[in-house]
Formats: sequence, C-alpha cells, structure tokens
Amino acid sequence: MTRPGALFVASFILLALPALLHAAEPAKAAPQKAAPAKPAPAKPVPAKPGYHLTKEIPLGGEGGWDYLMVDALARRLYVSHATKVVVLDVDSNKTIGEIGNLSGVHGIAVAQDYGRGFISNGRNSMITIFDLKTFATITEVKSTGENPDAIMYDPYSYQIFAFNGRSKNATVLEAKTGKVTGTIELGGKPEFATSDLEGRVFVNIEDKSEVAVLDAKNLTVKARWPLAPCEEPSGMAIDRLHHRLLIGCSNKLAAVMDTEKGKVIATIPIGNGVDANAYDPGTKLGFSSNGEGSLTVIKEETPDKFTVAETVTTRRGARTMALDEKSHKVYLATAQFGPPPAATPEQPRPRPTILPGTFGILVLSP
Repeated sequence: MTRPGALFVASFILLALPALLHAAEPAKAAPQKAAPAKPAPAKPVPAKPGYHLTKEIPLGGEGGWDYLMVDALARRLYVSHATKVVVLDVDSNKTIGEIGNLSGVHGIAVAQDYGRGFISNGRNSMITIFDLKTFATITEVKSTGENPDAIMYDPYSYQIFAFNGRSKNATVLEAKTGKVTGTIELGGKPEFATSDLEGRVFVNIEDKSEVAVLDAKNLTVKARWPLAPCEEPSGMAIDRLHHRLLIGCSNKLAAVMDTEKGKVIATIPIGNGVDANAYDPGTKLGFSSNGEGSLTVIKEETPDKFTVAETVTTRRGARTMALDEKSHKVYLATAQFGPPPAATPEQPRPRPTILPGTFGILVLSP
C-alpha cells in the first residue's frame, strides 16, 4: 500500500518534469531573416519583326511611277504608273483592272462612302474621278493649281485634298459631287499629307521644312510647325491613337511630331532617299521606304520613344510604298535602271533611265 505522502511527491515530480527538461535545453538561436529573393531574369529582347521579300509581282510597261495606295477594306492595291493606275487584288496578287488615259499620274485616293476614286495628274493638272467598282472614268476636274501631286480623302469633311506642287497650294473638292469647294494657299511646296479625322489635315511643306496644319472645314492654314532638325520632308504617316506623326526627311532622319503640341519629340535614323512612310496601329511599327534600296522598320516603344527595329534590304529605286493594315504586308514599287542620259542645262542631274518591261511590285511580309 502506497503512503499518501509518497503519492503526492510522485505526482509533483511528474508535473514538474517537462518544465525542468525544457529549462535544461540549450537556448535556441534567434531565427535568421530569409535571404533576399534573387531578381527575376531579364526578359529576352523581342525578336526583330522579320520583314523579308516574299513575292515579286511583275507589271511591265514603260515610264515612271509615284504613289501606291492600299484600300484594305476592298482588298485592293492601286499603283501609279506613267499614264495609268494598275489595280491589284492584294489577296491573290493578280491585276484586276486599270484606269488609263492619265497624264503624269501621281497619287490615288478613295472615298468608299461614295464609291469613287480620285487620281492626280501632274502634267495636265487634272483630277480624274473614277468608279471604284468598274474603274471607269466618271469625269475630270481641273485643278485650281499646277502639278497636283499628293492627294487624300478626309472622311471628317467628306472632301478630297489635292496638293499642287508647282503652284504651292491645295485644291479641295466635294467627294460626292467632284465640285471644287476652295483653294488653300500653302506658302511652300507641299508633299504628302494625312488627316486626324477630327477636322485637321497635316501636310509636309518640303521647301520650308515644316508641317502646315489645315482646318478641313474652313479651308485655312491654322498653324505651321517647324521640323528641325529634319530637312525637306516628303513621306508622312500618323498614329491617331497617340497623336503622333511620322515624317521622313531628305537628311536621312524621320521625325516624330506631337500633334497636340506641334513639337518634334524624337528623330530616328533612316536610309537615304525616303519618299513614303507608313504606320501600322496593329503592330505599333512605322516604316520608311528609301530609294537607296532599304526599308527602315521603326518600333514605337512608347508614344515618346521610337527605335529602329530592323533595316531590310529592298531594291534600288523602291522609294514609295503602301501598307496593308490587315495582313501587315508592305508593298514597294521599283524597276531596273540603266545609265542616266547626258546632262543638259534644263536637267543638270538627270535620273537613271528605267529599263522597259522591268517595273513591278515587291511584297515584304513579317
């Protein structure tokens, strides 16, 4: 029989034992802070867009060329060529028609709203209006200036703007009727133009190295924006979402202009002999087609930062271009060349001769 005192002592020892054992354990070191996480590896630099020649479309014939124009909605490419405009289906690359009996054709504009197209004829200073379905000529309108060159449709004002290089003004027509609604004196030689679709038309003034801002309703010059350090601008494209113009200049620079502030915010090196620019809102890529035989592809990193993504070898003379925003393909016109003719007082620096039958279109795809 266990005595009560002994039972009490045993119970006390059992209860106190865990505390005694815990006190006998060596003190644990304070927990250490976790090592800082290693920074995530840098993301790989995106691959180049990879534009390359995927198709050549021979068109033949004789004479020079100027602007190209893609109607992405109708899937057509309009190509100016001496005395005619050739129309191609951009999905099949086949010729589907032409508009003939032209005189020194320069540019093409289309007004889908009215089923009409418009062509500037530099030699006789006429504007040809044609049917977009049949390509038949509807009528011709005499320009109010000399040597209409660039031509564009402004859907905001429903008007056609034809820019006259020799007389340094613009002829404005109603797209629906072809009626001349006015003339805008530009104060310098105009080149390419575009619209913000909100009432303003922007046009390069080549001999002043500036952009003239036109009021599309009142047909007046609202502002003049200097392009320095860019000189003698020719091509122009627009990023309407971010209010940016991309302008190609003769001193191997492209200028990016803020259309809200009227200021050049960046310049990008491009090839020599630019005559057209384009901007693809789907890929945020800009393009400069250069007569030296290159295509400068420009990446819009941010609305204020533009970099050269790649330079693609094309062909000598491929200075004008058009972009299909649906397929992201670029179309360039060129031909093969022979030696230039002898210099004359009227032509002290004659251009190389164009070899007959060699004219065609280069298709570049990403």
